[in-house]
Amino acid sequence: MNEMLTLVPVWMAGTALGTIFYGGLWWTVRKGVSSRWPALWFCGSALLRMSIAVSGFYLISGGHFARLLVCLLGFVMARLVVMRLTRPSTESRTCPIEEVGHAP
Repeated sequence: MNEMLTLVPVWMAGTALGTIFYGGLWWTVRKGVSSRWPALWFCGSALLRMSIAVSGFYLISGGHFARLLVCLLGFVMARLVVMRLTRPSTESRTCPIEEVGHAP
């Protein structure tokens, strides 16, 4: 039981790392597409996001494999949450043209 209590903050830290990583990716795509120098945005963001994530995993795991796995679980769960929060609304999606099932 005591081991489980020590893994909750590790999971929360992994969730925070995932939110920073994937939230930063979403923000970079929105800014980089309309930027004058998109390559600088994408490369700089990737370098910053990866260095934060790898450093966080290294510090949080502390050399324990179980902590690393729980941190990674929080990281992946944050991806799912960020994807759900940043998806476009259903109203703005265009409806695909219905295709005819046979030749005219």
